[in-house]
Amino acid sequence: MIVQEQRINLNGLSIRYFQSGSEGLPLVLFHGTGESALDWSWVLPKLGEKYRVYAPDFPGAGESAKPIRDYSVEFFTQFAIDFLNAIALDRAVVAGNSLGGLIALQLALSYPARIAGLVLIDSTGLGEAVSPFLSSLTLPVFGEIALAGCRTPVGAVMRSRSRAALQFAHPDQIPIEWYAEQETLSQTFGFLDATLSSLRAQLNPIGQRTVMVDKLPQLQMPTLLIWGADDLIFPKTQAEAAVKHLQQGYLSIIPDCGHIPNLEQPDRFVTAIDEFLSKIS
Repeated sequence: MIVQEQRINLNGLSIRYFQSGSEGLPLVLFHGTGESALDWSWVLPKLGEKYRVYAPDFPGAGESAKPIRDYSVEFFTQFAIDFLNAIALDRAVVAGNSLGGLIALQLALSYPARIAGLVLIDSTGLGEAVSPFLSSLTLPVFGEIALAGCRTPVGAVMRSRSRAALQFAHPDQIPIEWYAEQETLSQTFGFLDATLSSLRAQLNPIGQRTVMVDKLPQLQMPTLLIWGADDLIFPKTQAEAAVKHLQQGYLSIIPDCGHIPNLEQPDRFVTAIDEFLSKIS
């Protein structure tokens, strides 16, 4: 299935998104902090065979505009609903990885009539625990110092390698395209500032700022949790505990996989999505 790169102007910001498929259930995919819609490249063609799939770069990420501003959870949530409106989706399945999961969850709670199904992929917001490496970046000044060197070519390479070690069970098996984009983004004006602002909106020095497990019983739509068994950022125990609070909850733990299953284990990821969507389509 052909994947098309599209651009729209949304509230004065140029936004890139990928689109695959022209028929079937609409599926919108939101990426995580410091990432981009490229993360979905390894599943978009397959998903597009059955669904209408849309994967935007958040503002501050990928090839979308990167204004210097506060990248709060509220800002991303408003962007997400504005994006659905802009591409004329009255109702869709929304899925998100990490930060994208938290935004998808906020959408499902705030606009339940618009959400046919919810997929949370190694999502922020389901527990307090988080990798100390990431939470330490939220410390005043320390985060700026830690990222300063990442703007240079050598620093960009080091950043991509350290992120890979944190995010993947097998960094040596991750496509070189991901590494190349991470290195390019590190040297792109506004990207690291947006990444740090977004990170601080989600985390504090001791853990996650917002834990929404107590709100999960409010969700009436079918909800799937997909988690890498070897996630070093958010432990799989968060997913195992969270699914018990859902009215229509399903859990798929993907073995031999870290924080971004759609990139590291694309075939298993697509199978999990297919099995879930067959229940609601």
